[in-house]
Amino acid sequence: MNGSSKRILILGGTGFVGRHVCEKLTRMGCSMTVITRRASQAAAIQNLPRVRVLEGDVYNSAFLAKCMAQHDVVINLIAILHGSEAAFSKAHVQLPQVIAEACLASGVKRLIHISALGASPDGPSAYQRSKAQGEALLKQAGLDLTLLQPSVIFGADDKFLNLFAQLQQIAPVVPLAGASTRFQPVWVEDVASAVAHCVMDAKTQGHTYEICGPEIWTLKELVQKSGQWAGVKGGRGRWVFGIPHTLAWLQAFLMELAPGQPLMSRDNLRSMQVDNVSSGNALSLKELNIQASSVYSIAPGYLGYKGACTKLDVFRAKGRP
Repeated sequence: MNGSSKRILILGGTGFVGRHVCEKLTRMGCSMTVITRRASQAAAIQNLPRVRVLEGDVYNSAFLAKCMAQHDVVINLIAILHGSEAAFSKAHVQLPQVIAEACLASGVKRLIHISALGASPDGPSAYQRSKAQGEALLKQAGLDLTLLQPSVIFGADDKFLNLFAQLQQIAPVVPLAGASTRFQPVWVEDVASAVAHCVMDAKTQGHTYEICGPEIWTLKELVQKSGQWAGVKGGRGRWVFGIPHTLAWLQAFLMELAPGQPLMSRDNLRSMQVDNVSSGNALSLKELNIQASSVYSIAPGYLGYKGACTKLDVFRAKGRP
């Protein structure tokens, strides 16, 4: 696929997934404009060839329409995992409405929108419901729309397996809410490849793709493995055990009170009332000619444990025999 003639506007291009998408499209020869609130957040992509970074308010429809002019495709990667119902509505419902209005005003009809696996108007969490509302708005907007619905995304700079691994460096045991919830984690590079494929292939217009990895894991299994792959307790990891709902709710509430982004919120807990796995009734990475990579093949490499050699490397670095 040759992207030398493609001009792409990206919203959310400075985030975890966005950085990988920009790198992937750069290698394909695309020209990109990335809109961000603060250019200082774009350090990871500013040196990429054919990437232009603009500061601005993506909720301003007139500004967005002006930015869209002279572009062929719009990619929306903006999302939040934590927040109030109003915050979810702003990011996942109001913004898609603004994007649709700007697309129609600018004449750019091609939109690739990253939603979420499990998005449902009847979902137990505000996150799931708001994602579904955003999808519905875009489907009704008369755009050339492709929807991607990824499961939980992992990768070298993720805030998922890395956080659980770091937690086990300091916690003697890990009491875990939602321990039995099942996920189908997908590698961030595979998500970026899916976005790139949709940019290049007009036949993906009008379709929704469930973006999942090849393996299904419970949250408990993922947490256990993250500790083992990070070399906690010599590769054995900590004791991870599930806790009942009442304690889980209290744990999530206390995490929300801590400074910074919580490891888990009460809304996350509501999301985990349903498994986050492929329905089997939708298009997938396979239809995009992408062979999904497994957690086993990727995560141990970036979490850092290399077996007994890890301890030897530590001793060598300290100059010990």
